Amino acid sequence: MNILTAKASELEHWGPACAGVDEAGRGPLAGPVIAAAVILREPLYGLDDSKKMTAKARLLWAARIRQEALAWSVSWAAVWEIERYNILQATLRAMARAIGALPLRPQRIVVDGNQSPPGWQVETLVGGDARVDAIAAAGILAKVSRDQTMQVLDRYYPAYGLARHMGYGTAAHLQALQRHGPCPLHRRGFGPVDRAWETRQ
Repeated sequence: MNILTAKASELEHWGPACAGVDEAGRGPLAGPVIAAAVILREPLYGLDDSKKMTAKARLLWAARIRQEALAWSVSWAAVWEIERYNILQATLRAMARAIGALPLRPQRIVVDGNQSPPGWQVETLVGGDARVDAIAAAGILAKVSRDQTMQVLDRYYPAYGLARHMGYGTAAHLQALQRHGPCPLHRRGFGPVDRAWETRQ
């Protein structure tokens, strides 16, 4: 069965004048938060919420979205921004950058969640990645981009297993934090990282 056409999409299509925005990476203990914005020319048969997909399916969908979307962009906020502004504000900054990086200016912008990125007039929609196709597409691009980023960063900090858990607080990650202490990719404002930092002093 073809992953890209396994079933009809149940998501709403708001048209080519609408950009959907979503993020990936708010919860992990390490790495950047990444946001994406997507304008879909037409509905994509079989598109779904990224959280319901396997990693393989997300990769295939990301390639299709980049090829068939009317416009798309991916942006991020670094760990220093997360520590300076907090994770929510850093996420909103990444979203604002993703919107600003679109090669086309949408007439309508809908953002997953209930917070608006600075500098843009948007609509917010809680659970939007399971309701609107452009948001779902943005969520897929953000997730794939972040996973690939963490796989690259794992080469520089191999002791933490970032390519396996993508920076989330798994048991193995927490053990590595205790054993090696935080690295520059770790978010000091997150409790487990802060406690690991303090024990190393």
